[in-house]
Amino acid sequence: MNKTIFPCVVGLGYVGLPVFTRLNKFYKTVGYDINKERVNSLLKKNDINNEINKKDLKLQNNSIITKNNNFLKNCNFFIVTVPTPLIKNKLPDLKFLRDSIKTISKFLKKGDFIVIESTVYPGTTKLLAKQILEKNSNLKLNKDFFIGYSPERINPGDKKHQVQNIKKVLAFETKSKKVYKRFFSLYSKITKKIVISKSIDDAETAKVIENIQRDLNIALMNDIFLFSKRMGLNFKNIIRLARTKWNFLRFNAGLVGGHCLPVDPYYLNYIAKRNKIKLKTVLAGRSVNEKMKSVIYDMIVKKISYIKKFNKKNKILIVGVTYKKDVSDLRNSYPLSIYLKLKKKFREVYAYDYICNAKDQKKFGILNNISSINKFNLIVFLVNHSKNLKVFNLTKKNNLEYLDPFGFY
Repeated sequence: MNKTIFPCVVGLGYVGLPVFTRLNKFYKTVGYDINKERVNSLLKKNDINNEINKKDLKLQNNSIITKNNNFLKNCNFFIVTVPTPLIKNKLPDLKFLRDSIKTISKFLKKGDFIVIESTVYPGTTKLLAKQILEKNSNLKLNKDFFIGYSPERINPGDKKHQVQNIKKVLAFETKSKKVYKRFFSLYSKITKKIVISKSIDDAETAKVIENIQRDLNIALMNDIFLFSKRMGLNFKNIIRLARTKWNFLRFNAGLVGGHCLPVDPYYLNYIAKRNKIKLKTVLAGRSVNEKMKSVIYDMIVKKISYIKKFNKKNKILIVGVTYKKDVSDLRNSYPLSIYLKLKKKFREVYAYDYICNAKDQKKFGILNNISSINKFNLIVFLVNHSKNLKVFNLTKKNNLEYLDPFGFY
């Protein structure tokens, strides 16, 4: 086993880039991504996701960022952080992960380590090690090379809970003290708060239920939100009163999009069905949360009908179209879907989102600033970005019609 650790982070998105920037401070590290545009942007010290600043993107210790997989051949510790989305019929899509493991297998050597951080269903890490790594390399798992699983806990837009100061689970299945020290040595550079699991399958399961729990709690709030509307009750006041109890959990109603909460329940449900296990609550939250997109759309259309001055020449402004607060990501964004659907129904529908990157703003016609708030006949607040409060205050000051369905302000 080579004493010098030479890490490689495969995938430089929301998960991989923070890991790379941490390791870059201590080791010569390879950051590998197949997206040429992403690589070129990072080499210019520009993270279009606005999660990593220019200072932390400075390459140290002769580290490199590349789309050329030949640079992987000398690496001996691989961390895989690629997306694991869904395909049609809500089934797990492991294509990016499989392709990454296949690439690593071309360069796999005795003494190498591989850790998967991507979200998967239990059993995936060991299955890929057997099906791809062993088969393609003719090396033996836990003898010639070693695998681990460390579920990512990146929370985009959250400046408090960064990878270097959160608890991070690290799972591997070996009794070798030398192997243990190797895993621990590298991951202690990423974070000082490591929780060890001797079961990879348990760690994979823990990852998906972290997000399932949140999805279910938000679904409960959305159910109460819908109940309150039908009953003519004040949802915001109901939650304010309930929160005076010490053990009432602080969840809010809202649009649940992005690439974790709408995905992870289906991963667990998939493996459960394959093992003929019926999960009764895991997907219950999904049915409620997925319905909210059409609920909010209908609320907006109904509000428009109440405005007497409204006609096809008047203007609607949607404030916030990313999938959540203070995040630039538009993937699986419900506010964006609502905005695009409204554009098909009404002539002049605009969106304002200052956090979106320039490329997405141009693609979807999203405004980076508002020259005059008074030209809009209806203003709808769908995402509570930090600076959107100023827009709301201007809306109130000018006595303009608005809709704040979730009571952000």
